[in-house]
Amino acid sequence: MRLIFITLLALIIATAVGLGATWMTATHGTDVGTLTIGAWTARPKTGTADVDPYSRATIARSGELPVGTGDGIAFSATTDDRKRPLDGRCDVIVSGITPAARFWTLTLYDDKGHLVPNSLQRYGFTSQEIIRGADGAFEIRVASRSRAGNWLPTGGIERYALMLRLYDTPVGVATRTQRDAPMPSIATVGCP
Repeated sequence: MRLIFITLLALIIATAVGLGATWMTATHGTDVGTLTIGAWTARPKTGTADVDPYSRATIARSGELPVGTGDGIAFSATTDDRKRPLDGRCDVIVSGITPAARFWTLTLYDDKGHLVPNSLQRYGFTSQEIIRGADGAFEIRVASRSRAGNWLPTGGIERYALMLRLYDTPVGVATRTQRDAPMPSIATVGCP
């Protein structure tokens, strides 16, 4: 009887650990095949047949259509360069340049992957509408209150994510460093 009890207990524990690990990887993803440059993270193989099973499960769970490798790459950021979570009540500056790309978009999402509602109905910027400096660099203010220049409203939500999609770009699986792909910096400059 004791052997049956120990066997059942081991099976229950193994099942709980297995289901918990599966839920965690399908919900939060893993670092398998991840490209990280500064605060930005991408999974270059997501839009290919070589996608790892954890990313495949995350895509199936979210219903998101990934950018294919022939089309470009998508980088996301949930923290600033100092690893502080992006907070919609604070002022955050995204500045610098992007890697070479024919076209790019920067979009703001809530922690569930939805666009953040706001009165301006501005959910992001594109490379064609952004105001740039003479050197080609840009500065986008992500804040709850109105700002001059390139302003992206957060609606005052507590946590959000930024998604930078680069289309028709050489950035991909072989990219490894900031020198290969100069990514914009993300800095929290003030919180109320």
